[in-house]
Amino acid sequence: MASSDRTVLQFSLSSSSQSLSAKVHPLVIFNICDCYVRRPDQADRVIGTLLGSVLPDGTVDIRNSYAVPHNESIEQVALDIEYHHNMLISHQKVNPKEIIVGWYSTGLGVTGGSALIHEFYSREVQNPIHLTVDTGFTNGGGTIKAYVSHNLSLGDRQIAAQFQEIPLDLRMVEAERIGFDMLKATAVDKIPSDLEGMEASMQHLLVLIDDIYKYVDDVVEGRVAPDNKIGRFISDAVGSLPKVSPPVFDKLVNDCLQDHLLLLYLSSITRTQLSLAEKLNTAAQIL
Repeated sequence: MASSDRTVLQFSLSSSSQSLSAKVHPLVIFNICDCYVRRPDQADRVIGTLLGSVLPDGTVDIRNSYAVPHNESIEQVALDIEYHHNMLISHQKVNPKEIIVGWYSTGLGVTGGSALIHEFYSREVQNPIHLTVDTGFTNGGGTIKAYVSHNLSLGDRQIAAQFQEIPLDLRMVEAERIGFDMLKATAVDKIPSDLEGMEASMQHLLVLIDDIYKYVDDVVEGRVAPDNKIGRFISDAVGSLPKVSPPVFDKLVNDCLQDHLLLLYLSSITRTQLSLAEKLNTAAQIL
């Protein structure tokens, strides 16, 4: 890529950008962070391609990513385009429905070289998304933002690239959320067992129930204005609960717990048997 002297303008979320939104899966964030940790010593940031699809409502669903080697200086950026195309072909052999939806970079916000990289991805896909992940925790947390770019022209001359923030939603299922909460922690002594994970989930559930109780009491007492949307959510949550008596519920939990303990016992026996077989095989080869 050649050098460019175009100005880069960065704007926060505005009403004009509400028509386009994006949602990103946690796997993408973990991939980006992993690539940042494994980056070459001389590299200040990593960039890569975002894969996903465009939903019927226009939301860009970002589900996968891969890093692209690059060399970057103050005046120019060079991408390994051949590597990018080879990785895209490999990914589409496994997930043919995933297409290029944009690109990512680590760091807070956009930089001068972002306009050049975005111009390349604009030739790959129409209106690409630019995702930024602040791996340096500049503001005390890993800020994640998404942008789209528009060229500002004066006559026939393009004078600047305007990056405008769009709504971004980090969505995950419960299993992904448990892993995300664990991996986003700064330090952990050990990976929790299934029982410890269940205990943490129950404690989190009790906290949420207490918050709902407090909100309902505040609405009833007139301390908080009622919100019909929140009320419908609470009604749906309560209505989805099965009508089970406490003794039957306790029996279901105990049966499930016993099944889980049995699986742990069988897996432990299997590991022990495999270990003994490996040692016996090693001893037989020596003799």
